[in-house]
Amino acid sequence: MELGILSLSDLQRDPATGRRHDAATRTREIVSYGILADRLGLDVFALGEHHSLDFAVSSPAVTLAAVAQATDKIRLTSAVSVLTALDPVRLHQDFASLDLLSAGRAEIIAGRSAFIEAFELFGVDPASYDEVFAENLELLLALRESDRVTWSGRFRAPLDDAQVPPRPAQPKLPLWLGVGGSPGSAHRAGSLGLPMTLGLIGGNFQRAKPVVDLYREAGTRAGHPLESLKLGLTSHFFVGETSQDSRADFYPYYREYLRPKTPDGRGWLVGPDEYRQIAGPVGALMIGSPQEVIDKILTERELLGTDRFLGQIDLGGLPPHLVNRSIELYATEVAPAIRKETGFAGGH
Repeated sequence: MELGILSLSDLQRDPATGRRHDAATRTREIVSYGILADRLGLDVFALGEHHSLDFAVSSPAVTLAAVAQATDKIRLTSAVSVLTALDPVRLHQDFASLDLLSAGRAEIIAGRSAFIEAFELFGVDPASYDEVFAENLELLLALRESDRVTWSGRFRAPLDDAQVPPRPAQPKLPLWLGVGGSPGSAHRAGSLGLPMTLGLIGGNFQRAKPVVDLYREAGTRAGHPLESLKLGLTSHFFVGETSQDSRADFYPYYREYLRPKTPDGRGWLVGPDEYRQIAGPVGALMIGSPQEVIDKILTERELLGTDRFLGQIDLGGLPPHLVNRSIELYATEVAPAIRKETGFAGGH
C-alpha cells in the first residue's frame, strides 16, 4: 500500500493570527513539504490544480518540477489535472518533461473538476464539460501510447501523424482518474482499466463502498484484470501526538477551510458535534494519534481494498510547524506500521 501526502494549495486566513497566506509563501511551503516527505520515506507527493485567487498553484507540473530537483525517490503527481479545461497534448508534454527531470517519477491524476472557474477561464461550455472530458481523455490515452498520433474529435483540431515530444523516461506516463463519488466517473475508470483515486471529504468511508464496487465490476466486465484496478483514497488529514491534541489543534483550521466564503455558498459550517462524528472511527476525516490513524487506514483498506492513501496535510491555513510535525508522525510512526501490516516495503 502506497502512502503519500496531498496539497491543494488553498490560501486561507489563519484563524489564530488573522493572517492570510500569500501565494509565494504557500508555494515555497508546499515545495518544502514534498522535500520533507521524500526525506522521511513517504511514497507519493500530490499537488492539486485550481484557477482562482483562492489557491496558489494553477500548474502542478511547474511546482512539482521544483520538488523533483530536491528529491530522489518520491513519486510526483497532480491531484487532479483539470483535463476538461486543458489541452491534452500540452498536459502530456508538461508531465513528460517532469518525468525526465525526476528520472521517471511523474504521474497524472486527471479529473473533471468541481470548480467552474477553469471552464470560464479556458472557454469550456459547462453544459458539455463531460463530453469534453471524455474526448480529452481519449486523446491523452493515445498520447501515452505513441510518439506519433493521428486523432480527430469534436472539440479540438485533429492530429495527423503528429510528433508529440518529449517522450517520458517511463515507458508511458502513469495515469489515474480522480473521482469525487460520481457513479458515472467510477464506471468510466473501471471500463478503461485505469486506476481510480477517490476523494473522501464528508460523511463516513463506508458510503464509498458502492462506488468502489461499481468501479471494479465495470473493470472486470470490460475484461481488465482485477489487479490492474487499483484504488487510491484521499482524505483531509492530521496526525497529532495524542487524540485530544490532534482534534483540538486541527479543528479551527478545518472549520476555516470548509466554511462558505463565496457568493455561491460553496462549503459548509462544521460544528463541534459534526466534527467529532466525521473524525470518528469510520468518519471520512483522517485525524488522531498515530495509532488512531493506523487503525483507520487499515480499516479502510479492509473494507475498500485500498492500494494507495494520500492525506491532505496543509488545509485551512495550518501553520508549517503543525504540518511538518504531522508529516513526521505519519512517516515515522504511521507508515512503518501500515507497511508491516500490509507487507509492502514502501519508502526508500
